[in-house]
Formats: sequence, C-alpha cells, structure tokens
Amino acid sequence: MIDWKPEIRARQAAWIARRRDLHQHPELAFQEVRTAGIVAARLADLGFEVQTGVGRTGVIGILEGASEGPTVMVRADMDALPIQEENAVDYASQTPGVMHACGHDAHTAIALGVAELLSERRDQIAGRVKFVFQPAEEIGQGAAAMIADGALRDPAPDVALGLHTWNESPVGRIALVDGPMMAGANDFTITVHGRGGHGAVPHEAQDPILAASQIVNLLQSIVSRNITPVEGGVVSVTYFHAGDSFNVIPSAAVLRGTIRAFRPELRDLIEARMRAIATSTAEALGCRAEVQLAHLTLPVINDADVNARLRPAFAQARPDLTLVSNYQAMMAEDMSYFLDQVPGTFFFVGSSNPARGLDFPHHHPRFDIDDEAVVPLAVELMASAVAAYVLPDGE
Repeated sequence: MIDWKPEIRARQAAWIARRRDLHQHPELAFQEVRTAGIVAARLADLGFEVQTGVGRTGVIGILEGASEGPTVMVRADMDALPIQEENAVDYASQTPGVMHACGHDAHTAIALGVAELLSERRDQIAGRVKFVFQPAEEIGQGAAAMIADGALRDPAPDVALGLHTWNESPVGRIALVDGPMMAGANDFTITVHGRGGHGAVPHEAQDPILAASQIVNLLQSIVSRNITPVEGGVVSVTYFHAGDSFNVIPSAAVLRGTIRAFRPELRDLIEARMRAIATSTAEALGCRAEVQLAHLTLPVINDADVNARLRPAFAQARPDLTLVSNYQAMMAEDMSYFLDQVPGTFFFVGSSNPARGLDFPHHHPRFDIDDEAVVPLAVELMASAVAAYVLPDGE
C-alpha cells in the first residue's frame, strides 16, 4: 500500500492555492478558456500527452506507464455557475455574476494534484491514466460533447473514476454507493394553447391559465400514484408564465420544470403520464397542450465491482473515514454519460465544516468548502483508487 501522505503534505499548500485561484476566476459552461489553459500547461509540464479543445473547451492528459495494463480515466469538471458570490473571503470571485458554487474549482485542483503524484511514478505504472477535464457540467452538455469528440477513444478507458465535493456532509464522510446514486435529469416545457379574450367575459374564451393550473396539480399525482413508494422520482414545475395584463385572458400559458428518476424506465413512465395528463386535461377545458421533453443527463450508476476494489483501498489509505454505502441524491451529473459506456464509479467526499461556517449547500451564493482539509484528502483517495488498478503496490 502506497503512503501518499508525505508527498501530499509537501504539495497541498500549492494545490489549495490553485483551487483558490480558480475560485477567483470562474468561467461558465464552454467558456473555460483560462481554466483549460492552466490545466493544459500543468499537464504538459508534467510530461503528459495533452489534447485541448476536446468538446470545445475540454482538456485530456494521458500519462503512459512503463508496461502494459488497463487504462484508468479520471474525470474532473471545470465550469462555474451564473451566481453572484456573497462570501467575504480574499479569494472570492472577481467575475461579477459568476462563481464556483458547486466545487468544480476544487475538482480541477484535486485532479491536477493526482496527476502530479502519479507522474512521479510513471516508471512503476502498468497501463496508463487518462485525465479528462470536462467543460459544461452545469448545463449537462460537456460530457456528451467530449465523447462526441473522441474522449473515450485512443485509448478507450477500462474504468472511469470521478469524485464530487459534498457539502451535505463534513470532511471525513465518503459516499461510495453501488448502483444508482444520482438521478437522471430531464426538462420539460408544456405550452397550453387556448383562445384569448377579455377578463370580464371569460365564457367567450378558452382559458389556458385554468387548464395549465389543473395540469400543474395533476402532474403531482404521477409520482404519488404511478411509482412504487420504494422508488424515487421527482416532477417539479418551476416556471409558469401566461399573459401580461390584468384584464386580458392570454392565448397561451407556458409551464417548465424538471423530471428526476434513478432508472430510465421510470423516466419513460413519468414522461408518458405527463403527456397523457397534459393533453387530456387541456382538451377537457377546450384547449390544446404541446409537450416538449429534453433528456439532459442519465442516472449515475456505479459499478459494484469497481467499488469492491476501491473500498479496501480507501480503508487502507484512511481507516479513520466514515464510508456511506446507501446515499442517493436527486441531483444530476453528466458523469453519467461516461459511466453509461465505461464501468466505473462516482464518489462523494464530505467537504463542509460547520464550525467555520463552511456548510452552505451547493449552488448557494455563500457556498464554500473546507479546502484545507478536503483537497489533500480527496487527492489521496483518488490517487489510491487509480493505484489500485495501475500500480503493483497500489492495493
């Protein structure tokens, strides 16, 4: 078993500084030019074979080992969110209206830290490590864009690994779950077409607001009355727009929202019921419903065999950790597209510290992590996970 701790202690200050620099300079989806440049330059300095512009702004770095063996992929996302940061820290975002409110700055710094550790052991590596720095996770498009550009070819990974900081839990808790861990996400738009008219004579109109309101109520029956209680699903209407005047019945009303499910079969059931409810309810009230559905991400489904190899590696590296095996989240992740084609796992690393006020949730304007604790820990865990596949003494 490799003891990474001395090397990590010597480097962790630089890794934390890199994370904070990235935090100061957040970039939105497919705009990660500065971040990608930092990543590509560092990988080149480490002697990696570097590819840029993969999936528009993605970066791939390949570390070739000294002998034959598996190809292990390590994925990290790079993009930020359109949120105005409210943290009063010296590394707060310098870009108005944009912030790293989900930990992708840390993910990038962590993956580069792992790359540094492994680069010094290239003569011992049996196989190769393929680092994939992905854009546009927050809009669910980056993984698919990189795959379309060949990210899973030349060489094709045998296993795919990824991690996410986890502000729902403190540093020291790890979620490593077999099977479905995160839900697939789909968005929907329902446009209800009616006939507008004067608000004082509603009997002369076909009111799309009335029909859309009934549709909103009935959509809530899909999960409660069509899905077994032991399985999870979500249908949330998050947008309702109709009309612009107090005395005019509009000709159309628009609903938007999200669908979440852990299995594609459940997603298909929810979508079928949504179409039936929207069209029949609108028709009953003299209107017409048009339903549009977009599949954003698949469910994140972890491979049990990969987890079986990682659990002892984690336990040996950090026996003090609490390992959670039954966590599921309705949040979505486009790591799911990589895991749909390559066996692998996506694990959560607790990153909050309530005593320091570092426990705001992801996507909150005051989100921040205990980077001094979680960055070195996450580097150690991911390095141990990769070593379990490509280093003879990694297990």
